[in-house]
Amino acid sequence: MSVSVTGAEALLRTLAAHGVDTCFMNPGTSEMQFVSALDRVPGVRGVLCLDEGVAAGAADGYFRIAGRPAATLLHLGPGLANALSNLHNARKARSGIVNIVGEHATWHLGYDAPLTADIEAIARPFSSFVATARTAGDVAPLAAQAIAAARAGEVATLIIPADASWDSCPPAIPALPGTGTIAAPAARSIPTPTPRTGFLLSGSALAEPVLQMAARLHYATRAPIFANRYSPRLPRGRGIFPVQRLAYFPEPAEAMLASLDVLYTVETHAPVTFFGYPGRPSTLAPPRCRVEPLSLPAFLDVASGYLPAPTETVEPPPPPPTSDEPLTPELIGDILAALLPPGVILSDEMISSGEAVNARLARAANHDLLPVTGGSIGQGLPVALGAAIAAPERPVLALEADGSAMYTLPALWSFARENANITTVIFANRRYRILDVEIERTRSASPGPLARRMLDLSSPNLDFVQLALGHGLPASRAHTAAGFAEQLATALQTPGPRLIEAILGDPATFMPQK
Repeated sequence: MSVSVTGAEALLRTLAAHGVDTCFMNPGTSEMQFVSALDRVPGVRGVLCLDEGVAAGAADGYFRIAGRPAATLLHLGPGLANALSNLHNARKARSGIVNIVGEHATWHLGYDAPLTADIEAIARPFSSFVATARTAGDVAPLAAQAIAAARAGEVATLIIPADASWDSCPPAIPALPGTGTIAAPAARSIPTPTPRTGFLLSGSALAEPVLQMAARLHYATRAPIFANRYSPRLPRGRGIFPVQRLAYFPEPAEAMLASLDVLYTVETHAPVTFFGYPGRPSTLAPPRCRVEPLSLPAFLDVASGYLPAPTETVEPPPPPPTSDEPLTPELIGDILAALLPPGVILSDEMISSGEAVNARLARAANHDLLPVTGGSIGQGLPVALGAAIAAPERPVLALEADGSAMYTLPALWSFARENANITTVIFANRRYRILDVEIERTRSASPGPLARRMLDLSSPNLDFVQLALGHGLPASRAHTAAGFAEQLATALQTPGPRLIEAILGDPATFMPQK
């Protein structure tokens, strides 16, 4: 008697065998075979998400911390469409994801049922690997290919029709396909760096051991070291070389690069403005500056020629403010710097408050910063969820603007469902503050009351305490420095999820620095 498994069981067996042990899912009818197989095939943890954007963002955050892919499970074309915003961010972060999308049974596709869509066409702009299993026997081999692509930092979308999930196939688990031999970059020497030689790092070039080597190069030559602002993960805090993140707005970013004759880009590309502005160039390096790519091995080879950097003593920040001053981003930054425990993970979607807060965290305990990588709003809460699942022993803070939080608010329910150790801080300025700046920068006509109303989040005010309670989280509200410091200290000392709504007093400023 031959032994066989269903296509869904073959998929789960292949995922588990190759280390994909977590699946963030929002399933529908076409995915019920996969869901029911979770009880028969051990080794894959299902994490239910109430929105597909949450599932995709969580898989992104998982990869950034774990360094290996998770899976998602999405429902047909519309479910995939709901996830695209955060799949875009994941692609920019080079976060590997095995993105599983259910499809109608093959024999049902010709009837143009309500949920029928061209799933491959939807997936292709956001995926480097797209494949559809036509039979149950296709599922495991294609899953192995998808896992291999995801391990290489790619979004890999595997589409599985319902009949390929419920039909039987052989139980063999395929090996991962070989990626081929990648030739080492040719040895390359560059002129001795000077203060007019810059290095722009991203990706694995910002790993802590690489930053130690970057410190050698910087202290010996005074060559400036920069981080791409949209890098997926940046170690920061006391004892870590304080690499400079490029500024958001063009003017301060241009000022940071103005003195350079050459800029070497390591695991990133030439720096450009976030948007095109009237009368401004898209590139940030000065016209005379030569921008050249440099491989990570070549960068390490250059840095290894210098002695270890001197140990610098960075004084810890003062105790948190205890005044009754209204909260500002600057005060919140001071409080965070004083209270953050070592090893904390910060998911940063503060938007207009971020510049002031992050400037104060250089003296905080060592931490990992997870910025928005692709500019698509709604990343902060889902990425925090994925990071917490990947590293349950580490506390996570989701630092979230109020407008951005509303894009993927259902993530709060998953925080509670998984008892994730995440403290969410909502920066409540009750408007799209960044757009107040951008409407001026784009030389739009002077905004009148109707335009201003489109940037305003009041009337009615969002009540994040009630929203959090409705999702199963304990929550509180802080108006003053003393109140926020007390609530944050309590949250950090109490495992599990919690939300603090920080009501900002003075308007948060996010104008270009002169």
